Parts: sequence; C-alpha cells; structure tokens
Amino acid sequence: MKPAGRRKREAGTAYLFLLPSLVGTGIFVLLPFLDVFRRSFLKAVGSGFVGWENYRQVLGNEAFLLAAGNTARFMAACLPILLSLSLCMAVLVRQMPVLQKWVKTGFLLPMAVPAASMVVFFRMLFDDKGWMNLLLQKMGLEGQGWLTSDHAFWVLVACYIWKNLGYDMILWLAGLGAIPEEQYEAAKVQGAGAWACFRYITLPQLKETLFVTALLSFVNAFRVFREACLLAGEYPHESIYMLQHLFNNWFVNLDIQKMTAAAVMLVVLTGGVLLVFQRSGFRET
Repeated sequence: MKPAGRRKREAGTAYLFLLPSLVGTGIFVLLPFLDVFRRSFLKAVGSGFVGWENYRQVLGNEAFLLAAGNTARFMAACLPILLSLSLCMAVLVRQMPVLQKWVKTGFLLPMAVPAASMVVFFRMLFDDKGWMNLLLQKMGLEGQGWLTSDHAFWVLVACYIWKNLGYDMILWLAGLGAIPEEQYEAAKVQGAGAWACFRYITLPQLKETLFVTALLSFVNAFRVFREACLLAGEYPHESIYMLQHLFNNWFVNLDIQKMTAAAVMLVVLTGGVLLVFQRSGFRET
C-alpha cells in the first residue's frame, strides 16, 4: 500500500495535468450555461425578470411537446435495439478469429461515410420513386410514402442503427476481450453450456462496458439531426420532428426566451437520466 504522502503527491500531479482542461471547461461550458440559466428567467429583450413564464410557454408549446415526445420515442426505440444487436454481433465476431479483422472493417465502414453520402443512399432506397417502391411494384404491391408518413420514423431508426452498429460492436469487443478465457474453460469443465457461460460470466463482467456504450449511444442519438434534416428537410413529417429541428427553428426566429428555458430543462433531464443509469447498476462502484 502506498504511503499517504505519495498518494497526495500523485493526486496533486494528476490535478495539475487536469487543470488546463478544467479551466477550459469552466470558461467555455460552465459559465455560458450559467448565463443561459440566468437568461431563462428574463425577457428576450431587455433585462426584465419574468420568473417561470418562459418555462410555462415552453411546456405549453405544441411543437415542443411533439419534438420532445418524438425524441424520447426515438431514444426508447433505438438504444435497446442498438445495444442488444451490437452485443450479439460482438459475441458472434469473437467466435470467428480468422474473419474478425475483415468483419470489423466492414462494420466500421459506415462511420467513415459522410452523413450526406449516407443520406443520399437512404433517399435512393426510400424515396417515393426509390428502389424499395420499385421492388414492391415488381412484386405487385403498392408503394409507400416512406419519408412522408409514419414510416419515416423507422427509416430514421434504421439509418441511426446502420451508422452506429459497428462503433458499438467495437466497444463490446473491447469489454469481451478483458474477460479471462480461464473462466470460460473452468465453467465448461464443470459442464456449463454456451448460454450459461454468457449469462453468468460474460454479462456480469460487462457492466462498465454497458455503461460506456449506452452513454455514447445516448449522446450519438442526439446527433441524428443531420440525417433527419437531410432526409426530409427542416420541416419533416411529424413523426421525425425532433428537438433539434425545434431548436433550429427557434434560433432562426430568434425565440431566445424559449430556447434558454428548454435548454436548461434538457440539461437537467439529461443529467438525471445519466444519474439513474449510474445508480441502477450500469456502472460498478
């Protein structure tokens, strides 16, 4: 065990190296957010105090309720599908050591494709005169308005999963690689099958990986605005009208009071969600 004096010196050295980042975060992130929090209780023009009026306007705004509901629905649909599918792919790839390199490269290619190029492909696939409708017509079925109906939501979900599947799979592979092979060998000697090894050895030791992967997937889901905007424009079908669309429109219209109040609520809500993740056992203490 290290002496107390040495531990203090190491901690002091660590904080010294972190100091530039902490100062930058405080100046460029914390102080601007505190100013946003202050402005959320003021008028858009001038410095008149209006209390909770800006928050009441936001919560009573139909566009905000639609965008918030769609964003929450998108998160609820995407995250479980992406996490479970990427974990299954990582487990399968671990069983193919010969092809592992090529499979990793293939699944990571979508991350190297620019968002605009990716959206062009999806538009060619799901446009009213796209490949999907041509295929349906050849099968004697009626084409669908994939981007102008409720189907647009699932097109956006597929776009997000296709873009992020390989990234999450690599994170799972890193977590799987940290589990000692001796544990599996000992379990198999005792008669444990593949499912028992996965349930009692693999899953319990992937808590930290699950927390990191879920957190990064959650953050990436907020960045889907590029794909949604390029797919269907600034005013898409209401099923994919996200908070990012709303903030963009408020910014164009200079609705500063609504933007500040909504931003504060989103930061508080996001912090609460992350805290729930951490305290629910997603991360080991």
